[in-house]
Amino acid sequence: MQLSRRRLLAASAGLFLPAVARAQEPYAVNMDEWKKLAFKYQRKQMAYETDMPEGSVVVDPGKCFLYLVLGGGQALRYGVAVGKGAHAWEGEVTIAKMKEWPNWIPAPYHLQKKPDLAKWLPDGMPGGIDNPLGARAMYLFKGDVDTINRIHGSAKLGDIGKKATAGCIGMLNGDVIDLYSRVQVGTRVVMKKSGFFG
Repeated sequence: MQLSRRRLLAASAGLFLPAVARAQEPYAVNMDEWKKLAFKYQRKQMAYETDMPEGSVVVDPGKCFLYLVLGGGQALRYGVAVGKGAHAWEGEVTIAKMKEWPNWIPAPYHLQKKPDLAKWLPDGMPGGIDNPLGARAMYLFKGDVDTINRIHGSAKLGDIGKKATAGCIGMLNGDVIDLYSRVQVGTRVVMKKSGFFG
């Protein structure tokens, strides 16, 4: 929590701190993969006016951006993948849990599409490079109710900037490690209406 606060304060003072993975990640992560994205989706600190308090996360699904509000008219912006079709959602949730290299448990809609995923019930697929949640997961709750949506890693370069998920907010592993180091349990996350937010 001290690291997250230090990084927020430094960024709000105009000092961009690059992503920092732990010295000993259990699996290889390309922390510079974001540089391969189209320029508009590359992680950057930018001017950002909002009435959301410092430390909040705002997602613009229409443009596929996630903003971490730094205060002082600044934010960190990441390119993301968001929910497609019936899986799109809007509203306010809270990060209720955070996990590194988490287990993944298939949701009912995953099982409907691919019944063979039932092999991962009830304990889930162990964390790792092939795990759909990737290097980090932030679990989004509405009050005490798990929405089953996550902010998580493992997104492919080609998915960033697209409506390509089943409701989760997908990030590159390097970007999700960076965001994870800057937020904490209790962080407010707002998904704006698609097409409304500029």
